[in-house]
Amino acid sequence: MSFLNKLSATINKKIEYLVFGLGLSMALIVALQVFFRYGLNQSLFWSEELARYLLVWLTFLGASAAYFRGAHPGVDVLVNRMGRRQRRAVALLTHLLSIGLFLVMIVYGCRFAYFVRMQSTPALQVPKWIILMVIPVSGVIFLVHGLGFLVNEWHRSGHDS
Repeated sequence: MSFLNKLSATINKKIEYLVFGLGLSMALIVALQVFFRYGLNQSLFWSEELARYLLVWLTFLGASAAYFRGAHPGVDVLVNRMGRRQRRAVALLTHLLSIGLFLVMIVYGCRFAYFVRMQSTPALQVPKWIILMVIPVSGVIFLVHGLGFLVNEWHRSGHDS
């Protein structure tokens, strides 16, 4: 196993634990909000906002874990009809295009987080850049996974020729 694959697997393991924690926290906060609103007739002014931001982080980080596991849906009707060499070429091209998208996430995610750096959230007063940093952070995670997939596919296609 290459260094890149080990790094990718290690990052993913930590991300999966974090995603579990984020999901559990979000569920507890929403349950607490429901209890306070309907049981005690009081509102937790911060709970909806926090749950929303946890969901944003959960979505981006969860998507990176799904990408690592190959759990995203795919349409492979055309690819399955191709020969081995064509499938490898399509896989390499797909990984290269994905890496390009991940670089866009990193660059423009950082730019957007910087753009809103002076703003804060209404209820929690958390700087918005902290919430939006999940875009470039997940982009880096995606990039590590994508580079690992690209290297693996490159080595596989080199041995199949």
